[in-house]
Amino acid sequence: MADLEDQINELFERAGELGPEDVDAKALADEAVGLLDSGEARVAEVDVATGQVVVHEWLKKAVLLEFRLCGVRSEEVGPFEYADKLPLKKGFERAGVRVVPGASARWGSFLDRGVILMPSYVNIGARVGSQTMVDTWATVGSCAQIGADVHLAGGVGIGGVLEPPQAAPVVVGDKAFIGSRCMITDGARVGEGSVLGAGVILNPSIPVVDAETGQELSRGVVPDWCVAVSASRRREFPGGEFFLPCVLVIRRLDEGETLDKVRLNNILRSHGVPT
Repeated sequence: MADLEDQINELFERAGELGPEDVDAKALADEAVGLLDSGEARVAEVDVATGQVVVHEWLKKAVLLEFRLCGVRSEEVGPFEYADKLPLKKGFERAGVRVVPGASARWGSFLDRGVILMPSYVNIGARVGSQTMVDTWATVGSCAQIGADVHLAGGVGIGGVLEPPQAAPVVVGDKAFIGSRCMITDGARVGEGSVLGAGVILNPSIPVVDAETGQELSRGVVPDWCVAVSASRRREFPGGEFFLPCVLVIRRLDEGETLDKVRLNNILRSHGVPT
């Protein structure tokens, strides 16, 4: 794999010279993206020792090269026709993945065994862990890393982070629950076992605040085993007083603690949050 990494890095340096006619270059990009598609490699992962996201830049470069090296082609799926540079992912039954009509995943994404895709979309470079539910009209953007046993509720938007190659993608930890219509973008992170109430917007410019202490915990990162909701903070400006968005941690969970729908709704209601 080290040789392939070196070759992809070399190709990327002269990407402006390449096009669909460069079959040897395309074969190398196909090989690299094929590793993502099969799950043998991943764009990014969390370093257990440091807790930091490690980005494998060369695989992102391979995805970018793939777009440059592929021409647009038509693909018919039943009554539907698509015209794209990349094919759709196939082999779901063999992979143990359930895909409801109206769902699609691009080749170069990886869906682990037990994943369920309701009518939804998973982009190239993304990785969705085992037993995860991608609910109706949810989207998993390019290179996003979604853990195992996660629920992405209806209309959730997980943003893609493809460029620049060194930029960290969105990472959602195992056993997380992301409520309806949440938007998680620009490399934001949701920790293991955490629950986001409906409509939370999370990105690296959004402060995450502890409701008990008022302390700002981070920007764009919800810690492990928390219940967090959308909120706002009062701020003074020369033009007047305004409210800016934040994410409020309203409950700390014990590690491994799970919340059924009734318990979650009770927690949210006790804090005046609509459910």
